[in-house]
Amino acid sequence: MNALAQFSTPAVDVTPEGSDYETVRRVIEMITLDYRDQPSLDTIASEIGQSPTQLQKLFTRWAGLSPKAFLQAVTIDHAKRLLGTEGLPLLETSYEVGLSGPSRLHDLFVTHEAMSPGEWKAKGGGLTIRYGFHSSPFGIALVMATDRGLAGLAFADEGAETEALDDMTRRWPNANYVEDRTATLPYVSRVFDRAQWQCDRPLNVVLIGTDFQMRVWQSLLKIPYGKAVTYSDVANDIGQPTASRAVGAAVGANPISFVVPCHRAVAKNGALTGYHWGLTRKRAMLGWETGGV
Repeated sequence: MNALAQFSTPAVDVTPEGSDYETVRRVIEMITLDYRDQPSLDTIASEIGQSPTQLQKLFTRWAGLSPKAFLQAVTIDHAKRLLGTEGLPLLETSYEVGLSGPSRLHDLFVTHEAMSPGEWKAKGGGLTIRYGFHSSPFGIALVMATDRGLAGLAFADEGAETEALDDMTRRWPNANYVEDRTATLPYVSRVFDRAQWQCDRPLNVVLIGTDFQMRVWQSLLKIPYGKAVTYSDVANDIGQPTASRAVGAAVGANPISFVVPCHRAVAKNGALTGYHWGLTRKRAMLGWETGGV
């Protein structure tokens, strides 16, 4: 970001819109076709005929993510297909998508999804998830965590705890679940205590989902505290303005309620619409954030 901030040549800003489009189109085509070569920004920029800094700024402005991030997303998408649909071993998959080995593929998944590709392929197999039920401002909270951070947050009314647990465990059917309230209690203290919401003490979360779901959930994290946006706003933010219905489905599938604020997404007419854990609870969350409760 510092390099971008220091870049002062105005050429990018006055480039005709059509030229910008052609540049972005060529970069997307190049990465899509040559992802196995894992081309660097310098390589792409040289092929396009721009400086790396200029290309980084232009592509990010138009595509919403950097060339490197786009390359990583393409690589992950192909890795998922090879691991899942085609059932290739991890080592073979790593080489097939142009990475140096399993450790590099592992790093890529951990960076973007906080999970290993092996865990994704196994639907949680080999992954230990600790869980516990706790009191919260919104009823009984089911908190789920791995060694890397908070993996799930659900809610239940008294007597419906089993249903909430079943709902969450179906997301990772092969994981090893251990009831451990001692392990999950610190997350309850962090999540429901406003005094502990500090930028210099980020809360580690484990998001596991499809690429589309991940983009929707990341967009939800941008919604300011105490505010609300529409599903159309989220669709526009992720660059798919016609996907409001799919966005709604992804919002409903959010595994870390409240922390990933799906309750801040509303219908175009301002109606709260449905909420996976109950519309009354959604109203309570919005009220709690605005100081109304």
